[in-house]
Amino acid sequence: MRIYTRSGDKGQTSLIYGKRVAKNDARVEAYGTCDETNSMIGLGLSFLDGEEFAGKEVFLKRMERVQTILFHVGAELATPEDKEVTWKLKKEHIEELEKEIDEWDAELEPLKNFILPSGHKAASALHAARTVARRAERMAIGVGEVNPLVVSYLNRLSDYLFVAARYVNKQLGRTESHLRADV
Repeated sequence: MRIYTRSGDKGQTSLIYGKRVAKNDARVEAYGTCDETNSMIGLGLSFLDGEEFAGKEVFLKRMERVQTILFHVGAELATPEDKEVTWKLKKEHIEELEKEIDEWDAELEPLKNFILPSGHKAASALHAARTVARRAERMAIGVGEVNPLVVSYLNRLSDYLFVAARYVNKQLGRTESHLRADV
């Protein structure tokens, strides 16, 4: 199978089931932003190579599961309104994120003010992934008919990535930079 098809050379691409749309169509923007989020998560995880901390294996498995689900969320967004989605996001996927957020957050210092994205490279990349997930959420709202759980999942995912970044910093002994009012 060739990687290039030349079918998008005139600014169009195919959704799932083959419907052709402009590459800047709302659906393409939304699932493309999910892909960006996924790539940023992968970048963050790559910075953990060679690092050791308690719970790292569990953390990596959880993040891989999130990446897999996020890929499926993108597929939901890439499915035209008049077609059946082959894999549907469920409420349990959101509840799973919430459970893991609560678990990690219980180990962290309570927030007293805003923190700046900083610390270990992995944490900083996860903070960047969080901002891209927020953009994916905004894009998904503009798609039209879509599983309402998609927007909820992307909303919760950004919270998840925020706490994951804080968790990584804590596990690796990095301090967080707090927003200063005296600038």
